[in-house]
Formats: sequence, C-alpha cells, structure tokens
Amino acid sequence: MNRKKHIIDATGARPGRLATVIATLLMGKLKTHYVPYRDLGDKVTVINIDKIIFSGKKVQQKNYLRHSMYPGGLKVTPAKKVIREDPAAVIRHAVAKMLPKNSTRPARLRRLSFK
Repeated sequence: MNRKKHIIDATGARPGRLATVIATLLMGKLKTHYVPYRDLGDKVTVINIDKIIFSGKKVQQKNYLRHSMYPGGLKVTPAKKVIREDPAAVIRHAVAKMLPKNSTRPARLRRLSFK
C-alpha cells in the first residue's frame, strides 16, 4: 500500500473546515479502492497551526469538556486556554471526532502530525 504525504498550510483556515479535509485524507476516501473497514489513508502534516482563525466569539465562548468518570468529575477547559497552550490540540480534537469510532481511529490519528 502506498501512502502519500500531504502538507496542509493552516494559515487563515477555520478549524472545522480544515479538520474535514484532514479527516478525508486520513481515511483515504479520495482513493478509488476505499473501503470503510480498511485503513488505506495517507499521512498528513499541518504547518502554521498557530495561524488558524476562529469566527465570531468562539474563542471566548467555546469550552472543551472531559470527564474523569467519578461523580462530579467534569473538567471544563476554555478554548482560549487550549489555543494558547497547544493550538494543535484544537485540530487534533476536531479530526478525532470526525473519524469513525472503530479500531482504525488510533492508527489514523498517529499519521497526523504538526509542525
């Protein structure tokens, strides 16, 4: 299997629009021999990740949620803090949610890298 390497420039891109392109490439949906249960996708590298833009008031209003599975264990992280600490986490989170929830998802996410 031949995996191509794609380099995507994130300058001026919106996170959701960028994540759909990345998820499509990681799944291999543009290939003629695509089947959903096989991992035939390509490698994707995203550059200039700190130059993505958000529309409206998303930076101030959006929150990322996670739960520790203990009572009262909901953790809320504002998007402003996530973007300041690790802007790649925003794209990684969006791409992970767009990939199918099956055994191929971890391998697909490992082929996503940032510079």
